[in-house]
Amino acid sequence: MLKSGLSGLILAVVSAAALMGGLVPAALAQDAPPSTDVYAASPAVELMELSPSGTLIARIVVTGEERAIAVTNIDTGEHLFASTIGEAKVRDLRWIGEDKVLIISSQTRALHLLGIPRSELYFGVILDLKTQKLARVLDRTDDVLPVLYGGAQIRDTAQGPALFARAVNLYSGQVDLFRIDLNSGRGRSVAPMDWDTEDYVLDAEGAVIAMSTYVERSGRWTLMLPNGRRLRDAWSVNAPLDSPALLGMGRTPRTVLVAADRPDLAAADPESETANNLFEVDVDTGVWTELPFEHHPDNLLRHPQTRLLIGGSRTEDDGVRYEFIEPASASRWRSITRAFGEKAPQLVSWNADQKRILVFTDSGESGLYQLVDFDRRTADALAFAYPDIPPEKVGAVRHIRYAAADGLDIPGYLTLPPGVATPEKLPLIVLAHGGPASRDVMGFDWWAQALASRGYAVLQANFRGSDGYTRAFMEAGYGEWGRKMQTDLSDGVRFLTEQGIVDAERVCIVGASYGGYAAMAGLTLDKGVYRCGVAVAGVSDLRRMVNWEARQEGRRESQTVRYWNRFMGAARLNDRALDALSPAYLADTVDKPLLLIHGRDDTVVAIEQSRVMAEAMKRAGKPVELIELAGEDHWLSRADTRQQMLRETVRFLEANNPVD
Repeated sequence: MLKSGLSGLILAVVSAAALMGGLVPAALAQDAPPSTDVYAASPAVELMELSPSGTLIARIVVTGEERAIAVTNIDTGEHLFASTIGEAKVRDLRWIGEDKVLIISSQTRALHLLGIPRSELYFGVILDLKTQKLARVLDRTDDVLPVLYGGAQIRDTAQGPALFARAVNLYSGQVDLFRIDLNSGRGRSVAPMDWDTEDYVLDAEGAVIAMSTYVERSGRWTLMLPNGRRLRDAWSVNAPLDSPALLGMGRTPRTVLVAADRPDLAAADPESETANNLFEVDVDTGVWTELPFEHHPDNLLRHPQTRLLIGGSRTEDDGVRYEFIEPASASRWRSITRAFGEKAPQLVSWNADQKRILVFTDSGESGLYQLVDFDRRTADALAFAYPDIPPEKVGAVRHIRYAAADGLDIPGYLTLPPGVATPEKLPLIVLAHGGPASRDVMGFDWWAQALASRGYAVLQANFRGSDGYTRAFMEAGYGEWGRKMQTDLSDGVRFLTEQGIVDAERVCIVGASYGGYAAMAGLTLDKGVYRCGVAVAGVSDLRRMVNWEARQEGRRESQTVRYWNRFMGAARLNDRALDALSPAYLADTVDKPLLLIHGRDDTVVAIEQSRVMAEAMKRAGKPVELIELAGEDHWLSRADTRQQMLRETVRFLEANNPVD
């Protein structure tokens, strides 16, 4: 059903306004894999969004470190706007009506005069297609820091599209809600809030109809609903961990969504990873109603125009499962899934009447955006995420399950080298995900595919404590850093060895963030499994990590500190029991080479975590390398340093765990 009538929209930035591209990937040597730089490059298209009419499409396109915003008329092929936006880390792209686009980016900065430590700060810019100008959100707003506090919300009001965002008033110290002038970017305070205000919900006209507060020290969470012109405390609960969440409007303009543990109203959802169920709360009557989802969603879907709830999605072993509770949307998505078959399409964007839908597929390919047009009954290919990685260079991804030593069922994925159909005695890389309350998913993973392209099988295990499963599976990870969360990985190695798929003598472990900890723990706490380890932005000293978090937040008691203590198994802040689980304290036991890689701008795991480990290993005379990435954050947001990370990782693996 694919047609290429829109292939001219595939873009590569060659100057501020010159755009070009095509659907055919660059020519590759028949047998040679693509360069590692191709895998670690930023996707050619990072974000793509349809306008409300479906006539226009906006996208962020990338060449190297340069990003550009481009807008094209789908029907005529006319390029309406194209401009570079430099090396900004673009995080979101949304339409404000039909002629304006919101671009949200971030920078790693500290504001010492305001007592704000080095952190990731978010900024907004409004593109006006009529004037061809850009306006900075909150620019020239008196006494207000022009930084977004908690994102931005768009509403289609009776007076036209409107943009709202929270920001810090430097004079009052409040974190007020501002309505943004779409032409100048200047903000006007419309609702006072404070630092305890966790979230809020706006109705269709932009009025606050619900608010939640959370007091860190006490762990008290409160839902506030309208009482005349004010908001009243409607429901409160003590929740030092796993607090409720306010999740936007419900199925009607006068309802809001709350995720909460209410055993008085509903039995625990066996598919939820916390005790929280999803409820719809009537803001006028205060009545709570459980939402009618068949499967507990991990993401909510909203109508592109009204922003009302129409469905949810859930990441499952074979891809994303969509469940719509609004009939028209359900019918359209059924048509799409039938047309795409086993390609497992993912919803990216759709226009206001849902007749044009942008989908993304990455099953057996490196990622392809396609536009489904229900009136024309076509699906047109728009852009490849990685145009230089053709399907024949993509390794097969298999979903696997195996039993951990204690019998717990561990799901995961095995990526094979491209062209390998019957794996036997392959060298293996265990690629551990971050979080640890995160998960790996089916589809194209640039890091796993890069390693597979070099001849390695790659195991990505969703060890206990990974999210997206059940509450019991999540809780099985509490207190298991360096213990069962670690052996879940090596149990996967043993499973693949017993299957004859991998060679137990040729296994290394690689990971970032928590996965970086797992790589170091694999050489210290779970010895005898791995020939080498690569830790990217990893935690080496658990007690130091939690103490640093407490200093960053300026308080010993916070939800963040409580979260880490629970997962790591600490009884209190500065619990010395964590030292026995910290690779930095066990460096003298390492007998295999370790590569440490860390971004200097990391605000999630401080670079001192890698420096401490490197120093400890050097003192013990152990084999270690430390590579610091200039200008890189925790998420490897920059292509050049991400490419450096991957080149150094492959070099190290090939030296210490050669394929041949």
